[in-house]
Amino acid sequence: MFLHGAGGGGWEWNLWSGVWRARGVTVSAPDLQPADAGLEVTQWDDYRRQVAAWLAALPRPRVLVGASMGGLLALQAAEDADALIAINPLPPAPLHTALPARERPARVPWRRHARLASTRRSMPESDSASVLYALRRWRDESGAVLRTAQAGIDIPVPRCPALFLASRQDEDVPVQAARQLAGQAGGAFVELPGGHLAPLLGRDATQAARQAVEWLNATVVAV
Repeated sequence: MFLHGAGGGGWEWNLWSGVWRARGVTVSAPDLQPADAGLEVTQWDDYRRQVAAWLAALPRPRVLVGASMGGLLALQAAEDADALIAINPLPPAPLHTALPARERPARVPWRRHARLASTRRSMPESDSASVLYALRRWRDESGAVLRTAQAGIDIPVPRCPALFLASRQDEDVPVQAARQLAGQAGGAFVELPGGHLAPLLGRDATQAARQAVEWLNATVVAV
């Protein structure tokens, strides 16, 4: 199960889904849903409960793959998973202090304020078609969810096999935070070129997806 980042959706995993299905892995990439009362009142636990329910419905072996905010959600649910892959994950406490400080309104207007120029700046490793595709699909995000992640969430160290992928030029999640997480979890660590969105939406995203599924297939066979 693929878990998307803040302001995104399951569409972020289109390249990864194709690569993984070609290697015999059944995948799902659901969209996280806001609370019934609206995005402005959506809390971290609203997303956490969705992930727990989706994961419980999966047959084993259950594999969680999360990017950015989705990476932190995957880490939180990892005790019920058989393997974990985190890509530029927002770090749990106490590593959350490495995140740059940002103010968040009740509703972060990423969809309303989306522009071609800003999308291109956030995706320097992507081709023009990918930039346009993303521009049309960004969504607003809950400020409360992001503030909770920024404040730090206490999460047990994952006990399942884990792989951490981190982008060298990531300006949102320092690469060292992912490296430390991997060390704490006894997991594998791979440093990738590019920025925060490159592993999913950049020109080398297919290669990153191959690396991850090859690790996964080797890990599932090993266990």
